[in-house]
Amino acid sequence: MKIKTGDKVRVMVGKDKGKEGKIIQVFPALGRVVVEGLNQRVKHIKKRGNQAGQRVTFSAPLDASNVAIVGAGGATGRVHFTMTKVDNKMRKVRVLKTKKGTEELG
Repeated sequence: MKIKTGDKVRVMVGKDKGKEGKIIQVFPALGRVVVEGLNQRVKHIKKRGNQAGQRVTFSAPLDASNVAIVGAGGATGRVHFTMTKVDNKMRKVRVLKTKKGTEELG
């Protein structure tokens, strides 16, 4: 999976289409990601003893294919890997390729 925690993404389909947020959790085996503040769900918790019942709002996972990584200029593109020389050593880095050019991802 080429999407990592901390990446800024845009939702491409669904009720939150067009909204942007930061990835807070990734489930590579399931192919799902959790985006901060998007795909909100409500969970009802029963009262227990002296503790009152409550409604908890949380961000549910989205399918990773439904989000696109957003670059600095707001453009989306595809992520690929390239080798660059850093401190006389070759390192593999993630690069976002868009119509406007390429941008190295952290």
